[in-house]
Amino acid sequence: MIKITLPDGSIREYEKNTTPIEVAKSISEGLARNVISANFNNTTVETTTPLTTDGNLTLYTFDSPEGKKAFWHSSAHVLAQTILDFHPDAKLTIGPAIDNGFYYDVDFGDDTISEKDFASIEKKFLERAREKAEFKMRSVTKDEALSYYKERNNSYKVELIEGLEDGDITFCDHSDFTDLCRGGHIPNTGIIKAIKIMNVAGAYWRGDEKNNQLTRIYGISFPKQKMLTEYLELLEEAKKRDHRKLGKELELFTFSQTVGQGLPLWLPKGAALRSRLEDFLKVAQKRAGYEMVMTPHIGQKDLYVTSGHYAKYGEDSFQPIHTPKDDEEFLLKPMNCPHHCEIYKFKPYSYKDLPKRFAEFGTVYRYEQSGELHGLTRVRGFTQDDAHIFCTPEQLDSEFKNVIDLVLYVFTSLGFENFTAQVSVRDPEKPEKYIGNVENWEKAEQAIINAAKDKGLDFVIEPGEAAFYGPKLDFMVKDALGRSWQLGTIQVDYNLPERFDLTYKGSDNELHRPIMIHRAPFGSMERFIAILLEHTGGNFPLWLTPEQVIILPISEKYEKYTEKVLLLLENSEIRALVDNRNEKTGRKIRDAEVSKIPFMIIVGEKEEQDGTVSVRKHGEGDLGTFTIEEFVQLIQKEVQKTLVTFNTNNQKENNLKSISHSN
Repeated sequence: MIKITLPDGSIREYEKNTTPIEVAKSISEGLARNVISANFNNTTVETTTPLTTDGNLTLYTFDSPEGKKAFWHSSAHVLAQTILDFHPDAKLTIGPAIDNGFYYDVDFGDDTISEKDFASIEKKFLERAREKAEFKMRSVTKDEALSYYKERNNSYKVELIEGLEDGDITFCDHSDFTDLCRGGHIPNTGIIKAIKIMNVAGAYWRGDEKNNQLTRIYGISFPKQKMLTEYLELLEEAKKRDHRKLGKELELFTFSQTVGQGLPLWLPKGAALRSRLEDFLKVAQKRAGYEMVMTPHIGQKDLYVTSGHYAKYGEDSFQPIHTPKDDEEFLLKPMNCPHHCEIYKFKPYSYKDLPKRFAEFGTVYRYEQSGELHGLTRVRGFTQDDAHIFCTPEQLDSEFKNVIDLVLYVFTSLGFENFTAQVSVRDPEKPEKYIGNVENWEKAEQAIINAAKDKGLDFVIEPGEAAFYGPKLDFMVKDALGRSWQLGTIQVDYNLPERFDLTYKGSDNELHRPIMIHRAPFGSMERFIAILLEHTGGNFPLWLTPEQVIILPISEKYEKYTEKVLLLLENSEIRALVDNRNEKTGRKIRDAEVSKIPFMIIVGEKEEQDGTVSVRKHGEGDLGTFTIEEFVQLIQKEVQKTLVTFNTNNQKENNLKSISHSN
């Protein structure tokens, strides 16, 4: 008998060679029907793999990321099989699962594939899937594997196999198809009920432009047709919410090839929106005891050598700037923290002066590859809402928790109510990725875990996701479409204070090292605004939106009254504009709806006589007639619903009660 430990900690005994699917059946028939993958002792296994030793078993359904990975990896096999049905001389290369679906890279030789072929591929794919063929793994020798693919004149698979060790090579068979594969499949092809070929693109073999260009076929599959339908509907909604599309329509930002790729240009409305976000955080930071600083956009190369950023980011940074002076090099700033360390060194501090909280909206530069640039979410120049707290060990816990409060306040005010936290720690198997000693890393990691527990955060621990100088707490936010984004980060750093020789005088009159906390609730202004645009669909919170009200006079006869209304709104600090175009009112209303302006005021003869305004709300329609004073109060109440004052005393309790931080 073998003992199998399940995720809930329960231990069950089974006969040796029992399979994961048999374990599932012993728990419930319903579970067995839905299990599509498994993990035994931290290794992905088939649901039919015999279990021969005691161990930990996790069973996956399609609802889990691991289950989806197995499902989509298996679907890639079926896609490859289908491709050979149409193109028997095509050469298959690799076909992994990705975040949403899978792809297979194929060398079609002189053949081609295009969108007109998608429907026939999908039909044949489902015919193959309905065979309910089992996925079966088998070990092969290196010679056998090489011989198999040499016979098929597939130099790509031969190259892959030549890089593998004899004894570690496996094939996967299903139906009449065989592929080189490491494993991790669903029980049989019949589980796949829906398929969509998404697009085709070019891809160089092994990502090297010196190699042959292949055709990459992207697809996605599901165990139910309804799931595919919902996914495609979600994609359509995502297209409508694409921040690049909305940014152009709402005239927030643009890009210029003349200026350079990945360098956004903020238009007046976008600059105003961005400034309001900055002012919003500055007010909260001031209440929390931060001091604003400013640093230059460049620094001497030695600054970043000292910090360790040059060694870690040098290849991703712009090349050094050489001055007329021999051996003098500057870099465009890749990070703000080295500059803030130098600000701390301006004068000596004692323990009574700490903590010191330096904040800056600092622009930094990274040379991202052109193929990786994407709107505002991946750029070469971006502004971080950066701050660095220098504190004593005794202050670390409370300072870290105070930053959590600030992050939650930002999320509350901007409508991000569904999130989880991720404690990102180092990978103990790859110490070369990090700087500093193990003892300090352990202290920093434990400090973050303790703070997350004390705050009642729903968090997971992710090894290998730490910054090179310290562990961090990342907030993973789900947007209105259910997509997960990393927003807001807090990091504990024992290393930079050491590298920059930062000190403070303790109560014992001796010099000690401060601990450094890095934090950025927004992350970067560019990426945050992109995510906010897509989350809200351009319908920003009223306190933030570039234009809160548009006044629509029925004709030019009411221009004087229109100006009076505009002045009264502006005196009440309400952002308003006038549409005095020679257009019909219906057209003006439609244009205001497209521009996502929250409120429309219509003025004509009756309104002028009564000293009132007719009000429409974006997406809701007519609200009725208001006096100007009543309308001002309506706007102010709407703003107060989402924009509350940051409370440094009780914010932590209020935020945790008001936000649902779970999936």
